[in-house]
Amino acid sequence: QVQLVESGGGLVQTGGSLRLSCAVSGRTISSIAMAWFRQGPGKEREFVAVINWSAASTRSADSVKGRFTISRDNAGNTVYLQMNNLKPEDTAVYYCAFGRTPYISAYFQNRDEYVYWGQGTQVTVSA
Repeated sequence: QVQLVESGGGLVQTGGSLRLSCAVSGRTISSIAMAWFRQGPGKEREFVAVINWSAASTRSADSVKGRFTISRDNAGNTVYLQMNNLKPEDTAVYYCAFGRTPYISAYFQNRDEYVYWGQGTQVTVSA
């Protein structure tokens, strides 16, 4: 059984930083692209960032470019999301997602491109 467990969320002031972690068990992530999505209050779940199997390639949403960085530790079967200069509009539940291939799909922003999901971790940014 594949499990993704996110951690590292919390309450932070505008301009602050958080580092989210996603620990995966049941399957190795070393040959899989991994991603982060988020769902804000009253909003649809949206793409945040994706990383290919080797960490050589990443993509991120325009709203987080220059502020968020996705990374991975294949030996530790863990994916990270470093979030800097946080804004109130970043408030959301953040979800880790397990891809279907080693590579970043052409449809990487589509939730259907990911086969397993974590339960999410809440990030709240106060003004």
